[in-house]
Amino acid sequence: METLLTSAKTVVVIGCSSKPYRTSYHIAEYLMSSGFTILPVNPNEEEVFGIRSYPSIFDIPKGAKVDIFNIFRNKRYSLQQMKEIIEWSELTGQNPAIWTQLDVSTPEAKQLAEESGLVYVENRCIMVEHNRMN
Repeated sequence: METLLTSAKTVVVIGCSSKPYRTSYHIAEYLMSSGFTILPVNPNEEEVFGIRSYPSIFDIPKGAKVDIFNIFRNKRYSLQQMKEIIEWSELTGQNPAIWTQLDVSTPEAKQLAEESGLVYVENRCIMVEHNRMN
């Protein structure tokens, strides 16, 4: 996990919010202040922190290199989100890590990620884990 966080440069924050009371807002803000490039994905947001928010992962610019997909969606969407990430990965030839925040993972999503050869971190806060390294 530490190697992942020290080598990653770009984090897609799925479910990123522009509302300061949302956890995804604070963690995206922390990631940016720690030197990561964030790409917000949320169909209900036009921009977050002055950065364009994409309606779906399929709207991320084709040349963008993604190291981590950090998921902030209700776990009832986890399996569908994993299917989309796998499809995105196949389309782009990239193998990003999947990071599920606390209580976002499901056994089915984890199994699908592992079967697809993607690194899968479950039920961990990326901000807490990154902060532990410093």
